[in-house]
Amino acid sequence: MDMRTPLGRVRGLGSAKEGTDHFWKQRLTAIANIPLVIFFVWLIVSLNGASHAEVTARISSPLVSLALLALILSVCFHMKLGMQIIIEDYVHSEGPKIALLILNTFFCLALALAGGFAILKLGFGG
Repeated sequence: MDMRTPLGRVRGLGSAKEGTDHFWKQRLTAIANIPLVIFFVWLIVSLNGASHAEVTARISSPLVSLALLALILSVCFHMKLGMQIIIEDYVHSEGPKIALLILNTFFCLALALAGGFAILKLGFGG
């Protein structure tokens, strides 16, 4: 027995009007994180014991910089989605829930900006 409205059935949306959008974003970022984290671990292992100049030279490579930027963006977005679900599921008062959702968004944005700035600064030889 389906409790959705006919319009909800056609659009595939649930009661929160988001449907599976959040679910798919979470899964797609998880899939994207697999090769990106493997690349990151390989990069860290390969740079073990390297000098600052060698690390800067490696990160200055456009391919490495782009991969690290993609990693930062994907991980931060994945973290935002995961924490959003936890907050929505376990914080029952409306006021604190909204405040925590806002803080979650700004925290993840701040991490992405700081990480992106660091990669770009190293990538452009700063």
